[in-house]
Amino acid sequence: MQSSTSSLWRGHVLPFTLLLGILAAATLARKRKWVTKGDPKSLLKMHEFGTWLGSLMVLIHAGIHFNAILPWLATAAMGVNVISGMVGKILLNQSRQHVQGERERFQLRGLSKTEVEQAVFWDAVALGAMAQWRKVHIPIFIVFAVLALGHILSIFLFWGWV
Repeated sequence: MQSSTSSLWRGHVLPFTLLLGILAAATLARKRKWVTKGDPKSLLKMHEFGTWLGSLMVLIHAGIHFNAILPWLATAAMGVNVISGMVGKILLNQSRQHVQGERERFQLRGLSKTEVEQAVFWDAVALGAMAQWRKVHIPIFIVFAVLALGHILSIFLFWGWV
């Protein structure tokens, strides 16, 4: 029986864990500007696609289990993380376009640069605050990752794989 467990560990769990570790290391290396190759825009598109696909798979996997709190917490944290990513992607972009459009409208009316900046001041302040979304998005991701890892490790423990 022990050889079956160790082969499962060696054949499936360990390679998955190593791939996940390599992915995390590559992500940190790129975020810290250690890796400079690749188009950031295409990498962002891949990140977004992978997030949607991964979230869909998690939701399908989650099903409805009312007796387990840890998977529900991980799923909820994933949902909050996806929503915070959408804030950065959609809402922030729309807000930038809105403020730029307001600036252009005020300039067309003949206002001076100072008057234009005064007219859009509060919108620009709100936009500046929204631009800090990564400071919220990354800690939310960390919460999700910890809860998801806790769920995965608890499965290993309860099934006797570890």
